[in-house]
Amino acid sequence: MSIALLVPGGRGQLGHDLVAAAGDGLVHAPSSAELDLTDAGAVADAVASFADTARDSGLRPVVVNAAAYTAVDQAETDEDRAFAVNAEGPGLLAARCAEHDVPLLHVSTDYVFPGDGTRPYEPGDPTGPRSAYGRTKLAGEERVLAAGERSWVVRTAWVYGASGGNFVKTIARLAGERETLSVVDDQVGSPTWSLDLAHGLVALAGVVAGGGHPERVLHATGGGETTWCGFARAIFAELGLDPERVRPCGTADFPRPAPRPAYSVLSGAAWARAGLTPLRDWREALAAAFATHAVP
Repeated sequence: MSIALLVPGGRGQLGHDLVAAAGDGLVHAPSSAELDLTDAGAVADAVASFADTARDSGLRPVVVNAAAYTAVDQAETDEDRAFAVNAEGPGLLAARCAEHDVPLLHVSTDYVFPGDGTRPYEPGDPTGPRSAYGRTKLAGEERVLAAGERSWVVRTAWVYGASGGNFVKTIARLAGERETLSVVDDQVGSPTWSLDLAHGLVALAGVVAGGGHPERVLHATGGGETTWCGFARAIFAELGLDPERVRPCGTADFPRPAPRPAYSVLSGAAWARAGLTPLRDWREALAAAFATHAVP
């Protein structure tokens, strides 16, 4: 039996690619304006209607939550709103999914960790967010996991794609405006192409819809690691520009309202144990993204 997907946040960067990754399958991908996860009645109606439609069509329903408050710096002074979207909303969604026996995949972030690690974070490692955004995302994870055994959390990091704003687009724009760029070289992570992540989530949806029970917290990022400076230099290379135009600097040179994790690498071991194909190496994915889109 094939699956059907409900994707809250369906017009965002990841939601856009989840629709593409699902191919010809039944996908309902409302924007955050069309389905406000903080509206309990709207969430209840959406899940019930989706579950009935999918099952009437002979499909197994799965919800993939791509909706989130992602303005990391703004969340420092807007934590109540971030909490409503990142914690309370997913909690409502998870409860309604459990009520209708619909598996839920909830997308989370590396920001739930303190960022002071020296080896890739495993799903079970102690959390310790240092920003409002990270705190609200961790609270969302807790609510999702408490709702029932058919809900999963998938953490990712450093996501970029064709839809919406992201680091790749910012660097490509600045490359045309400045002779040199200074980019931090003391923060380490794994760039993740949203289309690769979307394909991974669709594969996971198939596993849980078929009755599989992988570990309930998983990590899915591009393979390997780099710094923001290394990432920017790779973007310059894909643009056919001299990577040496990107100059390394330190986090202290660019103070931000929200602290950034110094180390954001996430282990994919649990993902592999679930029988899922690891996302490709970040550098290979970046080349593929540029081959697919002029600027991903």
